[in-house]
Amino acid sequence: MKKMTCQELGGACDLIFAAETFDEISRLSQEHGKAMFQQGDQPHLEAMNQMMALMQDPKAMKDWMDLKKAEFAAAPES
Repeated sequence: MKKMTCQELGGACDLIFAAETFDEISRLSQEHGKAMFQQGDQPHLEAMNQMMALMQDPKAMKDWMDLKKAEFAAAPES
């Protein structure tokens, strides 16, 4: 099991996600983001806007995803 925070995954808070795979931790982060969107949480909305801007550039988004996957792979097992 590896852990990353919301902020490490492009979000706005220190909530910790734990998962066996990057896909799983990404899904947990997205679910959290949707909940924060529904609550109108301003810091998370700002983080989402930054991610939406990043998604407009496929190369930048791929580079970001590759970096996050590498960070997940390097994270210690807990």
